[in-house]
Amino acid sequence: MQYRKFGNVYAVRIDKGEEILASLKEFAVKENIAFARVSAIGAVSSFTAGVFDTKTKQYRANEFKGNFEIVSLSGTVDRMNGAYYAHLHMSAGNEKGEVLGGHLNRAVVSATCEMTVTLTDGEIDRCFDEEVGLNLWKF
Repeated sequence: MQYRKFGNVYAVRIDKGEEILASLKEFAVKENIAFARVSAIGAVSSFTAGVFDTKTKQYRANEFKGNFEIVSLSGTVDRMNGAYYAHLHMSAGNEKGEVLGGHLNRAVVSATCEMTVTLTDGEIDRCFDEEVGLNLWKF
């Protein structure tokens, strides 16, 4: 992974074989990012994405392997109890043009991942909401 800052935006390149969430965490912790918007494109060889079941309050994860182009990867970096936290969703297209995705749990880069991280002035923390079953922004 390599990156460079331009004003309030970081350009981050995650390289072949690297895992996207682990790389993002390494970068965000090193740069002490408190609140930012994440967007990316690229290619992955495998990824795990889930859908939250609002009745059971659990994620149902799906694992995908093959050749995929990231159609959309977006989310936020913020804090929970003052520590790093990320919430990302990803959609990826396969060789047939079918798009799969959901809440991103893991993704391994097969070629490159070009990510922008846009800093927002301020800080947001999260806390677990028992009614919803998720870690929500705390205002």
